[in-house]
Amino acid sequence: MAKAMKIAIVDDEQDMRQSISQWLALSGFDTETFSTAEEALKRIGPDYPGVVVSDVRMPGMDGMAFLKRLMSQDSALPVIIITGHGDVPMAVEAMRVGAFDFLEKPFNPDQMTALAKRATQKRRLALDARALRRDLSGGTQIMDKLIGASPAMERLREDILDLGQADGHVLIDGETGTGKTLAAHALHAVGSRASKPFVLVQCGAYPDEEMGTRLFDGDPDAGVLPLVEQARGGTLCLEDIEALSPSVQARLLTFINDQGAPAETRIVAVSNLQEQGKTSEDMLRPDLFYRLAAMRITLPPLRQRGEDILQLFTRFTEQFSEEYGCDAPAVGAQEAAQLLQAPWPGNVRQLINVAERAVLQNRRGSGTIASLLMAESETVEPVMTTEGKPLKEYVEAFERMLIDNTMRRHKGSIVSVMDELCLPRRTLNEKMAKYGLQRSDYL
Repeated sequence: MAKAMKIAIVDDEQDMRQSISQWLALSGFDTETFSTAEEALKRIGPDYPGVVVSDVRMPGMDGMAFLKRLMSQDSALPVIIITGHGDVPMAVEAMRVGAFDFLEKPFNPDQMTALAKRATQKRRLALDARALRRDLSGGTQIMDKLIGASPAMERLREDILDLGQADGHVLIDGETGTGKTLAAHALHAVGSRASKPFVLVQCGAYPDEEMGTRLFDGDPDAGVLPLVEQARGGTLCLEDIEALSPSVQARLLTFINDQGAPAETRIVAVSNLQEQGKTSEDMLRPDLFYRLAAMRITLPPLRQRGEDILQLFTRFTEQFSEEYGCDAPAVGAQEAAQLLQAPWPGNVRQLINVAERAVLQNRRGSGTIASLLMAESETVEPVMTTEGKPLKEYVEAFERMLIDNTMRRHKGSIVSVMDELCLPRRTLNEKMAKYGLQRSDYL
């Protein structure tokens, strides 16, 4: 049996608090009461297992300010506003801010119960979905490789978790070096097909006729099943999908259409177009493109990922320093700015190369990150970088990297980090919260 949802009742009038609490308790709810919004905020966090019923007019923080605070920390939290006569315009404004609904005094207790039931049902669904999402993202190692806290990477992980639960075919595209194959593996790993085969094939690795044979015919004499059969029940990942000839594309479309829905074998197509001005839509027959692109994931280029660049560079230099048995290079403010401003036409793959060479340089005691970036710009065709960012963004990115690196070096020792960075504890805690850094990650 599902655990009873909580109802937090916030009202400065004791009689009103008690009467609402008693009525809802009789209706099967687990209630708790608070005389002020400030008191309630100490108990109601982002994953509060219930809903909130709050009066509008209260001393100190009023109902509107309280609602805005609740919405800022958890926009999916249902909040029922209780208004007095003449406060209806305020209640309408509360609905615009994000309130679940409102009741005008005096109200029918049965109306309150019905509203509470609807609100708690919505809350339970939201919390269940949130828990599932955390289980998927936290329990799958491959998702941990999709590093980055930028909005672009947050959206990417959300897209992978959403589409991973679906059964439709998927098209993954983006610039070279952005991690499209990793995204394809993650898409398979977080879905219901995770225990089934994941078959990866490079479409440009074989001549047309051989590619068609491998995909759909196999080699019966040698006992080799076609790739579509090897992937049955799971995922067939077609890298360089645009390299398929028109005849093989036609066979693939027939295979997709014959499967019906839901598809027994899911196709994840990865487009790695290099030709300037061409897209997968240009290179695939239209009916195949639209079957694959109904669900689409586009990997963000590194130059649009902001401070992820510093986070990734730190992670890669640490890995290479362990591999080569030497210290990772220190990144100062000037080097951090150069890393952030570089166009990165080769994206994450290029960043990995620069990180490895930076470690090797540091082991020899010569060279700079700036010289590596200049050498890269001479050997890789440049692309337009993003527009300049405000100084504040560069400073924050460097500050986050500095705290992160120091926490790693001292294995989560707050006192040691405070001493090295000359920060009081409160300031360090505030900055760690601001940048999403958890001490437990460094222990």
